[in-house]
Amino acid sequence: MNETPQERYEISSDPARLDAARVHDWLSTDTYWAKGRTREHQDRAIAGSLNFGAYDVVSGEQAGYARVVSDLATFAWLCDVYVDPVARGNGLGGRLVGAARDHLAPTGVRRFLLATADAHGVYEKAGFRPLDHPDQWMCLRFA
Repeated sequence: MNETPQERYEISSDPARLDAARVHDWLSTDTYWAKGRTREHQDRAIAGSLNFGAYDVVSGEQAGYARVVSDLATFAWLCDVYVDPVARGNGLGGRLVGAARDHLAPTGVRRFLLATADAHGVYEKAGFRPLDHPDQWMCLRFA
C-alpha cells in the first residue's frame, strides 16, 4: 500500500485507542519536558486531559500524541505533543496540533496556550503566535 503521509495516519480523540504505556515511554525517556515522569503521573495527566492520538492506518499502532488541558469554555493548554521518531518528517505533529485546534474552535475557548523550546514553526503553522503581553502572565512552580 502506498499511502501519502496524510493518508497513512489518522487522528483520533478516542481515549480507548491510546497506548498509555507507549505514550509514557516516549515522554519519560525522549523529551526535555517530561524526562523521568512516572507512569502514575502520566496516567493522571491522561485522565485529566483531552487526548489526541495519531495511528498508522495499516498497523493501528500509535505514532503520535498530544493532549489538551481545558475547561472547554474559556481556556486551553496544549502539551505533550510527541511524534515517534520513525513517523517524523511527514507533518504529523502539525496534524495533531491542528486536530486539537479544530476540536476546540467551536467551544468558545478564548485562549489556547502552549510552551515550547524548539518547535515554534510547527505551532506557527497552526496559528499560534508569541504572547502579545508576556509580562502579564505569571507562573507558580511547585517543583
